[in-house]
Amino acid sequence: MTSPLVTTDWLQENLDNDRLVLIDASMATVIGKEPIVYDQPVWIPGSYKIDLEGTLCDTESSQLHAFPTEDQFTQEVRRLGITPESMVVLYDNQGIYSAPRAWWILRSMGLDNVFVLDGGLPLWLAEGRETVSAPVQEAAFSGSLSGRLDCERVRDSAFVYQHLDDEQVSVIDARSRARFLAQAPEPRPGVRGGHIPNSLNLPFTEVLDGYRFKPVSELKTTFNQLAPNLQPGNGHQLVFSCGSGITACIILLAAELAGYDQLSLYDGSWADWGSDESLPVA
Repeated sequence: MTSPLVTTDWLQENLDNDRLVLIDASMATVIGKEPIVYDQPVWIPGSYKIDLEGTLCDTESSQLHAFPTEDQFTQEVRRLGITPESMVVLYDNQGIYSAPRAWWILRSMGLDNVFVLDGGLPLWLAEGRETVSAPVQEAAFSGSLSGRLDCERVRDSAFVYQHLDDEQVSVIDARSRARFLAQAPEPRPGVRGGHIPNSLNLPFTEVLDGYRFKPVSELKTTFNQLAPNLQPGNGHQLVFSCGSGITACIILLAAELAGYDQLSLYDGSWADWGSDESLPVA
């Protein structure tokens, strides 16, 4: 498969595939959109559950929602039975929200065969497909994948600061326009309003159509209108940011769908930059 997305039809046909590892990457906290609330949690059959705020988060870091360490990652994916030959599909209970974050973690740690279910659980339910009342707790066998972080996929404030005036590096912020312009308060105490100087604003809701990503043709138009000089394949680096590194991955995935490469995540995002008084704010 060439797309990082799979459809609900494809997943239905492949639920019994021995290579498939299906993972619910939902988060308890949803910021930036009206959350979908469930009376009772349900899962797609055969799903495992991962914790992006716990087992796949470096809780010893000062950053909010910091990328997991290589050891943390290795331990978790081996618990899930993931091998280099696995075909991992991720989804979340908001449609498209936190699954792209999990996708980028796995990609950045060295697994290429990883995909996001377009529409996630809400679309699966809307189509009347089968669900279960509990996830799978443990894989039948231990996985063999070892995480090796590709540091060019995950950036820090030092990298962003160093390239503030670099015409070949652009930061794209997934927060709302109001937060980007400091017209709405930040949800986290101690974080200044505003944005990284010279950064561009693309609220993550603008690449979505309901539960799903917009068609590729529309995503290409969106990025072209955002900055006509950012053309796929020209070596321009795109660094994606948001509040704490979660929804940035939505627009990062949208950029990949639109044909862009040279993509990376500013993992600390605005929670990191906005709380550091030594860093400039626009």
